[in-house]
Amino acid sequence: MGTQVKLRECFDEMVVYKDLKKSNFFSALSLPSFLRDWLLHEFQNENGDFDYTEISNFIDTYLPKKDEWISIKDRIVVENERVKLLAKISVDIDIKNQEISFALPEYGLTNKETIIEANVWDNCKEYLVKGNETWGIVELGYRFPDDELKLKGKIKLTNFQDFCPYIIDLDYYKDLRSEFTTDEWIDILLGAIDYNANGYESKNQKLTMLTRLLPFVEKRLNLIELAPKGTGKSYLFGRVSKFGWLSSGGVMSRAKMFYDISKRKPGLVSGNDFIALDEVQTISFTDVDEMRAALKGYMESGVYTVGDYEGTADAGIILLGNISSDNWNIYENMFEELPLAFHESALIDRFHGFIKGWDIPRMHDDLKISGWALNSEYFCTILHMLREDPSYRVIVDDLIEVPDRADTRDTEAVKRIATAYLKLLYPNVRSAEEVNVLEFNRYCLKPATKMRYVIKKQLGILDKEFKGKDIPKFNIKEIYYDR
Repeated sequence: MGTQVKLRECFDEMVVYKDLKKSNFFSALSLPSFLRDWLLHEFQNENGDFDYTEISNFIDTYLPKKDEWISIKDRIVVENERVKLLAKISVDIDIKNQEISFALPEYGLTNKETIIEANVWDNCKEYLVKGNETWGIVELGYRFPDDELKLKGKIKLTNFQDFCPYIIDLDYYKDLRSEFTTDEWIDILLGAIDYNANGYESKNQKLTMLTRLLPFVEKRLNLIELAPKGTGKSYLFGRVSKFGWLSSGGVMSRAKMFYDISKRKPGLVSGNDFIALDEVQTISFTDVDEMRAALKGYMESGVYTVGDYEGTADAGIILLGNISSDNWNIYENMFEELPLAFHESALIDRFHGFIKGWDIPRMHDDLKISGWALNSEYFCTILHMLREDPSYRVIVDDLIEVPDRADTRDTEAVKRIATAYLKLLYPNVRSAEEVNVLEFNRYCLKPATKMRYVIKKQLGILDKEFKGKDIPKFNIKEIYYDR
């Protein structure tokens, strides 16, 4: 039985037919993968076919372009229509007057212009309090001004429908992993993020590509990737999951990243699974010392302090940079082109691992998925849910033998990366006894050690204090080989 046939039998409606190699319909719409697959799930039949006109009409109705916002406001405010949009929404609760407002960042609608009335909030808050921003179908109306009550006119939320049209059974996903070999599962994971497994030349290329998913599935996993242009960094971190944030170049401030004192609003690390700083060489910080100190504290403990405000978050920090073939050498300084803020060993030490992006092929047509694959929206939601499961770290702690006097940061980095690999590749395991130790060593522990090894080597180049200090030798406890 072929992998795709087995995939459809096991995952049923969570599988969609993706034809990115031949079809330009969705690429022309510039929709993120999770939104595209949501539409496929809604409109595709059992043969993978869909009516282009039907989807186009839905998009025209519920996904208007940004430059149509004035006409939408006219319909809401002047014509007093109820308008439905499929959009990303964030909410805020004013502590002083208990007024609840919302924002639609894609359209520039701010909290100052909006209101969520109490009865609507009671009906919708179950979904709206889930995170910093939530995708769903929002229904908008208008609250007219009232001079006697001193009420200003505002756009109001009249209804909200959660983006996810189905109930996700995490245990079901975990159990189904047992139906596939590791090689089959690797190919399934690639299909879930829009890549054709047959387009890769080696398993190493496949596994390096999947390494980019580790921050999707493990809390506060901090990574650096340097890769040639055109290998899909921006696409994977910016277009596949609704739970992460990609920032491309420009200026980054502590207020935007952590907490804005003037607006009393948490920053990007709150409510996102990861913050990927793309084209990191072009990013500048408003205050280098301030940002460096904030990053060091947060990356170490998940806690950040801005003024009198102390917050906690789980977002990983990912640095993405381009590197030429002349610099593909982990024994030379690869970080010299990074912004000045990252030229300090104490900060680099807080990055758990390094992704050798040059092991990932440049994007070409044969790497685009054309076949049945897991719905990206479903898959990324599963990865998001797995972040909350501590049992995998317990398994890793049980399996790995830590040598005496091992550096604490090295140990934590290797274990955290190995845990992420375990969640990604072997979500079905429930205890250390269920783990195939040879496969765990090959696909989890060794890759984690290699990723940390590169960081350690670069630390030695940056700072003589780290020179000559090697990464500890981590092994699997002998009792698990003797079973």
